[in-house]
Amino acid sequence: MKYTENYVYMYGQVISTCSFLLDGDFPKADGTAEIKEKYHLVGGETGTAAAVLCSLNVPVKLGGTHLGSGNEKLIKDYFADKTADLSELVTEGFEGVTDYVIIDKNTRTCFGEWDKLYSRPTPFYEQPSEESVKNSACVAADPYFGDKIAEYCVKYGKKYVTIDCAYDSYIHKHCAVNCISHQHLDEYYPDKSYDELFRLYTDNTDGLVIFTLGEKGAMYGRKGVEPKMCPAFKVDVVSTLGAGDSFKAGAVYGLYKGLDDDTLVKTACAVAGAAVEKFPIALYPPTVKDIEKLMGNM
Repeated sequence: MKYTENYVYMYGQVISTCSFLLDGDFPKADGTAEIKEKYHLVGGETGTAAAVLCSLNVPVKLGGTHLGSGNEKLIKDYFADKTADLSELVTEGFEGVTDYVIIDKNTRTCFGEWDKLYSRPTPFYEQPSEESVKNSACVAADPYFGDKIAEYCVKYGKKYVTIDCAYDSYIHKHCAVNCISHQHLDEYYPDKSYDELFRLYTDNTDGLVIFTLGEKGAMYGRKGVEPKMCPAFKVDVVSTLGAGDSFKAGAVYGLYKGLDDDTLVKTACAVAGAAVEKFPIALYPPTVKDIEKLMGNM
């Protein structure tokens, strides 16, 4: 299905994921564990978020990584009956990227071959489509393939949601919403407190900054204003795989629907909460009914 207007243009990683849900805790080194369920489905930050947005009845158009011969059929078959336009995704001469994720109730450990995308002088992804940005309602812009997607958004006045990027980056400066995970903050800024980081992030953009803090909820706000907290919804967690991608999808949904900051963050928390109650997200993505039910019980 191809779209010419009123879609979300999503640019980033669309890969496949082999996921393994354990029957018990993740084992120690040299230990063993029983696999309860396993799947091979669409994955990646953009692929997973697109699956969620389709479930929320939002039309999406995807750009970014080359699908690869090993992933093309799997990904195209998955989106064939959904509100997704895959016409920009190409295969080209490599097998594609698959990551392998082992999940217990509280953790997910990822193993991948993401460097394969950069295994030739011209990486295995397409530059964003200027025309697709121009004609979109808004954009979901992963930061991994450079600033061009953000530059097009600025050129055409398109609001965009991005994720885990530096507080002094171009893509952060011009965003409408940035969802930064605590994993990103802890890895790249281990010597700074969240309060200090929040000031650094909000000082460098006019957009909405959201720190996603897992079971602690979300810390959010804008330049010059004290941050607010949105508590996480109380849910029965089955798997945390894709929780961040689902939160991103919820933020994109909020931007697409024109929600105010408080409602956008609450909605994103609800999307993530509904997502972790089921496994795998690609087969059981959150629905509008799921989100409304959670938000009504808050």
